[in-house]
Amino acid sequence: MTALGKLFRTTAFKLSLAYLAIFTLFAFFLLGYIAFNARRLIADQVASVVEAETQGLAEQYMGGGLRRLVDVIESRSRQPGASLYLVAGPNGERYAGNIGRLPSDLLERPGQRTISYFHNDDDQKAHMALVRVYQLPQGVRLLVGHDLAEADRLRQVIRRAFSWSLSLVVILALLGGWFVTRRVLGRIDAMTDATRGIMKGDLSGRLAIAGTNDELDRLAVNLNAMLDRIEELMSGMKEVSDNIAHDLKTPLTRLRNGAEEALRTAETPNDYRNALEGTIEEADNLIRVFNALLMIARAEAGNARDNMAGFDVAEVARDVVELYEPVAEEAGVPLRLEVEPGLRIRGSRELIGQALANLVDNAIKYAPKPLEAVAATDGGQVPSPSPEVLVRAGQHGDTVELAVADRGPGIPAADRSRVLERFVRLEGARTRPGFGLGLSLAAAVARLHGGTLRLEDNEPGLRAVVALPATAGA
Repeated sequence: MTALGKLFRTTAFKLSLAYLAIFTLFAFFLLGYIAFNARRLIADQVASVVEAETQGLAEQYMGGGLRRLVDVIESRSRQPGASLYLVAGPNGERYAGNIGRLPSDLLERPGQRTISYFHNDDDQKAHMALVRVYQLPQGVRLLVGHDLAEADRLRQVIRRAFSWSLSLVVILALLGGWFVTRRVLGRIDAMTDATRGIMKGDLSGRLAIAGTNDELDRLAVNLNAMLDRIEELMSGMKEVSDNIAHDLKTPLTRLRNGAEEALRTAETPNDYRNALEGTIEEADNLIRVFNALLMIARAEAGNARDNMAGFDVAEVARDVVELYEPVAEEAGVPLRLEVEPGLRIRGSRELIGQALANLVDNAIKYAPKPLEAVAATDGGQVPSPSPEVLVRAGQHGDTVELAVADRGPGIPAADRSRVLERFVRLEGARTRPGFGLGLSLAAAVARLHGGTLRLEDNEPGLRAVVALPATAGA
């Protein structure tokens, strides 16, 4: 398609043509109205002048007779730009005047009308005039008129102005439409080129923003935000794929090696039973990983919004603490709960409970063991801090916060944003069970409900806070 064809097909050019048609129609009616009223005004003025002169000359006749009327008309006829005059007798004989040939029956018809006349008998060109025929006493006819040549010239001037004005409107509108269309088309072509580069795989490309804050700028800003989110998701998917390939390779290898070892060395039914139990345990671990991944994907996709309902967060906290009390007791970690009444929000009870359970599980897992000693600065040994895990639910302003605090090693401030990604495990956590999905799930659930997951220093230890709006999910 040629550049001119693209120009004609743009919405901006079609809108320009529509505006051109509207403005042209408006200008046509406006100038037509002006021309019509100007023509009527001129005709009214000519008629008024003719009528006034006719009445004045009639008064001259009444006051001084025919001789006086003839003298007045001969005097006025010699003046530059004089009107048309004619005084005739009952039989049509001319007494005075400055008009030539007339229609034969004109003097027999009193009244005002437009006629064609000649200045003299030798004149070959007819002229138009507005005349008034007045019948005086004793059969005298008085004709007073005004040549319409000036009115015709004025009408021609108005007609030319009308034509030039319409032509100017059309030309300026076409030029303006072309300029606007080229400008818009240039920005759209730039956006198209940027999107083509992105479709080819360059996810870092973004649409240009002119800084005018117009509709195209607003569209570009929103599309860039969408591209940022797409790039983030694609990067996360790539990272998840890499992490799955690395982190799930170990349990799958253990699963295969265990089965192979059983085939090679097992001799009794009890050996085969132990091998099968180990295989089932490894398979359960893999199922838990995939269930966590599916739950994170579900939360990030927002599919759980349809199942949101009002519930009491305090009840969820009590249920989770009650569920993990045996685990904490077995690990020798005191588990304490503090809740405020009336913490009702709207959301997914299942997902928020799962997020809180992940945080409690991590806190128990990384809490220091009872009577565990740590090295002092003077080379001696001092008891470790209290291994207590505190679960607290309360309201702060317009948010409801679920906080889980422990006295474990904590997370350095530089790594707190990184540990929210899938399968990320710090060096100190690789010796403990887990796959690095608990914090990712908690963060995804918080985002689904319009909230956030904060990781703070508990001095010592870690304090994980899920902050949800009081109207979460509404």
